[in-house]
Amino acid sequence: MKKLAYLFTFIAFLPASFMSAQEDKAQLEKERQEIQNEIRQIDGELRTVKGKTKQIVGQYNLIDRKIKLQNRYIANINKEIRFIDDDIYLSNVEIYRLGKLLDTLKAQYSRSVVYAYKNRSNYDYLNFIFSASSFNDAVKRITYLKSYRAYREEQVNTIKETQALIARRKEEQISRKRQKDDALKNQTVQARELEGQKKEKDVVLKQLKSQEKDLQKQLTAKKKRMNEINRAVDAIVKRLIAEEKKKEEERKKLAGTNTTTTNPNKTNVTTPGKTVKTESFLELNAEAKALGASFENNRAKLPWPVDQGYVCEHYGPFKIDKIQGVNPGVTICTPQPGINVKAVFDGEVVSVFNIADTKSVMIRHGKYFTVYSNLSSVNVAKGSDVKTNQSIGKVAADEDDGAGGKLEFLLMQENKNLNPELWLRK
Repeated sequence: MKKLAYLFTFIAFLPASFMSAQEDKAQLEKERQEIQNEIRQIDGELRTVKGKTKQIVGQYNLIDRKIKLQNRYIANINKEIRFIDDDIYLSNVEIYRLGKLLDTLKAQYSRSVVYAYKNRSNYDYLNFIFSASSFNDAVKRITYLKSYRAYREEQVNTIKETQALIARRKEEQISRKRQKDDALKNQTVQARELEGQKKEKDVVLKQLKSQEKDLQKQLTAKKKRMNEINRAVDAIVKRLIAEEKKKEEERKKLAGTNTTTTNPNKTNVTTPGKTVKTESFLELNAEAKALGASFENNRAKLPWPVDQGYVCEHYGPFKIDKIQGVNPGVTICTPQPGINVKAVFDGEVVSVFNIADTKSVMIRHGKYFTVYSNLSSVNVAKGSDVKTNQSIGKVAADEDDGAGGKLEFLLMQENKNLNPELWLRK
């Protein structure tokens, strides 16, 4: 009976042992779908910029991004193969254990059959019952015989169940081996695809080198534009902080409290081992504080500032061969100029200013700011409130390649630049 109890416990445990692996495989499949969707999106973007000699940097960045995604895709397939190998190994162990148990069950059943056969005359049911010394003893003997018969039936059923389970596991083994074969074939296909992408990248890199002087001119012009934007934005943020600081001092003066203020960005040590960061002057107002907190809660959920477009130049420092620079935000290329530019969150327009022949809009969200630059037209004014997805203007033409539009999008916490791609919805 102990053997049978062990078998049932073992069989009941088996589905749970595969649960974690199934969840991991589901997560892998989800990740693979996301990678494939992103690769398809990049392919569409590449078709848009291919052949446009002045967008060669964007083309290079897209191919580079595609190669990184392809490497992730191959790593995903490798994980799948490892999971399948683990499944096959565990299944082999299970089949081996079930086989051992089946041998034990058959041996036990065989012994009980032989024993019953040898003692069939001594254990004739009727003689066994009628030879009881009392009625109660006869009832006990009947109960015993029923239990023994049930035990024999249970042995037979358990043997059949074990045989069926072994057969199922062997079928699953065949299925898993097919899955592995398919995964290995896919791995080979994707490795060839990666090699093709690397060759394409080398071709684009040669084109970049041949256009190095023109690209340096473009980069110099962009640096100049971005420096002008940064100076304008920095001045606006400082002005707003000064205004809020003055309001706070006046409020404290009226309240009769100490008018001394501290730097809102400075961390003050109050007690040993403890630091307290003072509040931002931009969030002393309860409404501004709530708006800033709401903005923070929407990290990675903010809508894109344009419906049609892709990031053609990423945030932060970049280097392509000898060409290098720093992007304080993200550059979003659009299929054509004139596409609507929309606010990514509720806020107040704190400035509308010009950079060369184009316009820029700066919106405040508590202590956060978003800047939309290189607009051909603007339909909001300083001091106006805007809502999420509200149109604020139109994208201007790309100066480097007039076939499309280009939006410079910046995100800041006070005067500190942040990576917009971490805040925008994927």
